[in-house]
Amino acid sequence: MSDDTQSPSRRNLIKGMVFIPIGAVAATGAVRALQPATAADANAPEGKPDAYTPAFFNQVEWKFLNAAVDRLIPHDEHGPGAIELGVLEFLDRHMQTPYATGDIWYMQGPFVKAAPEFGYQGKLGLRDIIRVGIKNVDGYCASQFGGKAFADLDRKQQEEILKGCEGGKLKFEDISAKLFFTNLLNEVRNGYFADPKHGGNKGMGSWKMIGYPGMRADYLDWVEVRDKPYPIGPVDLAGRRG
Repeated sequence: MSDDTQSPSRRNLIKGMVFIPIGAVAATGAVRALQPATAADANAPEGKPDAYTPAFFNQVEWKFLNAAVDRLIPHDEHGPGAIELGVLEFLDRHMQTPYATGDIWYMQGPFVKAAPEFGYQGKLGLRDIIRVGIKNVDGYCASQFGGKAFADLDRKQQEEILKGCEGGKLKFEDISAKLFFTNLLNEVRNGYFADPKHGGNKGMGSWKMIGYPGMRADYLDWVEVRDKPYPIGPVDLAGRRG
């Protein structure tokens, strides 16, 4: 997240990608939030995301996300940042799906602490984890920085808060800081690398950065090539070319 670690951070981001099975959500009667408003919306050029008004997050939460998302995947010499690729839109729309509400998951008790291999055992669905986490981070910041919210801190302070959450060093009243950070980071990753139809990855900017061909069916000759980048732009699920 810090300026002197952006390169390895971005490499670790790519290595550690965790994608949400959005197709599974669509199969369960997903709401319009999974569909692009227009073709131009899904294929907007990176760096110029269309104006978007959140339907799930309130203004305080939206302000937090603008700051946090920009610190998690900032623009650098390797590629576009999450903000310019429309990840905020992805987050807001994804929070309106059955996946994020927990409707497609078993969410009944018992709620116990369990080993990581047993998966999440808590009461909160994804969107509640994000919402409760934002409230607790802002509350912590207000108590430590003279009433300032996370978004009002300088970048160095914001990064220290996020690192504290990542390592589980910060203690919140309503939620595990590490649980919140892990889910927020995964969501940001999902929006950054998902197909543009879901709101993020405008103009297939992240695919271009890593040389991912997208939905092309004619790149088999390049599968074993390791010393040259893939020379043709990506194609999204709708057949648009990057």
